[in-house]
Amino acid sequence: MTLKAEASRFYLSFLWWIFEPLMVVLGFYFVFNILLQRGQENYLLFLFCAKVPFVWFSKSVTAASGSIIAQKGIISQLNIPKAIFPYAAIQVSLYKESIVLVLLVLICFLYGFFPTFNWFWLIPLIILEYFIIVALGLLTALLICYAEDVRMLINMAMLLLMFMSGIFFDIASLSEPIRSYLLIFNPIAFLCDSFRIILMQKGMYDINHLIILFGIFSLLIVVLHVIYRKLNFHMAARVINS
Repeated sequence: MTLKAEASRFYLSFLWWIFEPLMVVLGFYFVFNILLQRGQENYLLFLFCAKVPFVWFSKSVTAASGSIIAQKGIISQLNIPKAIFPYAAIQVSLYKESIVLVLLVLICFLYGFFPTFNWFWLIPLIILEYFIIVALGLLTALLICYAEDVRMLINMAMLLLMFMSGIFFDIASLSEPIRSYLLIFNPIAFLCDSFRIILMQKGMYDINHLIILFGIFSLLIVVLHVIYRKLNFHMAARVINS
């Protein structure tokens, strides 16, 4: 119902879910490739390969972060697990971004990049990104219950991440140890780079790094669920009295 209600507010309905990221990428392409002459071969696809995972992450975490406090009316009447609200927001974003992922595949076809066995390695990347989104969505939603100022920090963090995740530049072109540090401390940069490696370079990303990230964010999700359970009533009180 949330998806239908959102789409029904616009004349183009569901098509906006495709037009919005496409227009953003075209805008970046015009600025960096045409005006600044900083692009490279297949630069539109280069941008799109990184923009798709970043937009999914950014929109999902932002939506999940405000999901609990937005349901003040329901929380004041029902005693339900508060983690339900971030998960619901994340699922809505997942459905919307799955359409954009199909658009990415079509653009790959237009540039002459067709499916190979390596494309199956996108599945672990997508699952990892979902884990990252869940972990940070739960964390930010919890923090906003106690300090709504966190919303501003999230917006600033997303803007900073957009410029530090290799969307506009090739991470492989960075010198060491900057490249290694960026991939280690910024999992979104790892995802963006890995999407390009699979779709454009027909190569393989670092499996060990993938496993480490899975471990870190899986543990974080477990810890957050424990915290949510312990703070269930306290979170409700904070939201109702906010």
